Amino acid sequence: MIQLINLTKKFGNFTAVDNLSIEVRKGELYGILGPNGAGKTTTIKMITGLFSPTSGRITVNGFDVQKNPLEAKFSIGYIPDTPFLYDKLTGRESLYFSGGLYKIEKAKLRTKIDELIELLDIGSWIDKQTEEYSRGMSQRIVFASALLHEPSVIVIDEPMVGLDPQSAIVVKKILKQKSAEGISIFMSTHTLSIVEELCDRIGIIKEGKLALECSIDSLKDLKAKDDKKLETLFLEVTAQK
Repeated sequence: MIQLINLTKKFGNFTAVDNLSIEVRKGELYGILGPNGAGKTTTIKMITGLFSPTSGRITVNGFDVQKNPLEAKFSIGYIPDTPFLYDKLTGRESLYFSGGLYKIEKAKLRTKIDELIELLDIGSWIDKQTEEYSRGMSQRIVFASALLHEPSVIVIDEPMVGLDPQSAIVVKKILKQKSAEGISIFMSTHTLSIVEELCDRIGIIKEGKLALECSIDSLKDLKAKDDKKLETLFLEVTAQK
């Protein structure tokens, strides 16, 4: 699971994340929403160890990200908002490279790659150089790389941006499957329909602070009672005063 405890990140005089506390439970898919500049990506970069917090703590699978960075990172599968691949490698070579970074034994890695090729439906182009890939194809390779070491936590920044409908269907299926397997998922997105379809709970942040947190079930009850769409609620919570 993931715990953010009084998390704050400052860049000079600017506070990007302000005393944020969130807990993502085992097997839960948690969606973080917020307008541009609200602190979503900064929060994700602190969870994955790319940024250090100014104050507060983060634990991943029981490991403190600052005190035990390697153990925490080995627990995480990270999918950034922009997929990066070495364009002269094939998709398969990219996966072997990623598996080597996680020190996965070669026979096990070969088996795992074969499983992910089938799961992500990437067999028809896995051996092409990645410079030939579309955004959706690249994103599926990045997803495969993130799942190779069987992480207990998945952290995703805007998973659906630039995906074709087929790739989006594959990604949603995998997220549901991994959540059902007990993996904790922390997902940042602007796509409100994806949040309603996939998430168990949501948090809306505004100016680095948690403005609203609720379960999807309670959100549906609120919508039925007040006849509000999530989009309307989001705009109300994040409105500038």
